[in-house]
Amino acid sequence: MRSKVLSLLLLIVLLASAACIPQATPTSPTTAPETVAATQAPVPTAIPPTEAPITVPPTQAPTQTPPSAKTLTVLAAASLTESFTELGKMFETQNPGVKVSISFAGSQQLAQQLNQGVDADVFASASPKYMDAAVTSKRVNEEDAKTFVKNRLVVIFPKDNPANPAGLKELKDLAKPGLKLDLADKAVPVGQYALDFLDKAVKDPGFGPQFKDNVLKNVVSYEDNVKAVVTKVSLGEVDAGIVYVTDVTVAAAQKIGKLDIPDALNTVATYPIAPIFDSKNIDLAKAFVALVLSPDGQAVMSKYGFIPAAEGSK
Repeated sequence: MRSKVLSLLLLIVLLASAACIPQATPTSPTTAPETVAATQAPVPTAIPPTEAPITVPPTQAPTQTPPSAKTLTVLAAASLTESFTELGKMFETQNPGVKVSISFAGSQQLAQQLNQGVDADVFASASPKYMDAAVTSKRVNEEDAKTFVKNRLVVIFPKDNPANPAGLKELKDLAKPGLKLDLADKAVPVGQYALDFLDKAVKDPGFGPQFKDNVLKNVVSYEDNVKAVVTKVSLGEVDAGIVYVTDVTVAAAQKIGKLDIPDALNTVATYPIAPIFDSKNIDLAKAFVALVLSPDGQAVMSKYGFIPAAEGSK
């Protein structure tokens, strides 16, 4: 009986002890797992470098800087416009990197520019007079000046000029009253050559002693270069002019006619050329002069109606 009571008491103690031990109560999560994942900042993942940067070698070797282009400045008489333009292009072809810049004007103007110190490399004059002036101003060495061509005079007139009351059929008609004549100024080589022609004509019985005076009465304008005379005649602004044979180019011949001046009355113009003494491109200057004097250069001059001159003549 006593043992049963003890067993019962022990059971009661054990049950009481079990009741005092706290039990874990499961709780429901307040945030869904997906929401938690979305709100948490992502942990950066270190990406290991793959390879060192690759340097691509150039496909071509670096090109060398081309040499600076040089400009050769040529001062040339206006009557040389067409021929020297072609020679300039020829020289450029033969000398890559060189540009030929040609200033065309009356020889007297070019000589004056040289006297005033203009930078230039070559001077080509329509008269030895102005080459001598360049020698005097110490821009040209006298021994460097060479005759490269010669030229002749011709009388020109508009082919179609119904406004011409005097008509122009022969040289004597230059003295007819009412005819409008255009000449280059006497300071221009061709202007002086025209006066020389008139001086010779007055000594010819076929013209008479008053021929020069009567012709000069008909002059309405004096130009500063020969191309200006050609232009006025081509436009029909005057009835006649005196220019070089070479000025009657293929293009000009479409608008102007010509009257030849006989050898006895004509003047053969001499053209000298020289490198400028203080040229900054003296080797190129000498090379250009050499081209003009060469067979190829003389062939170009001949093509435009000039009379070739032997190299070295003066």
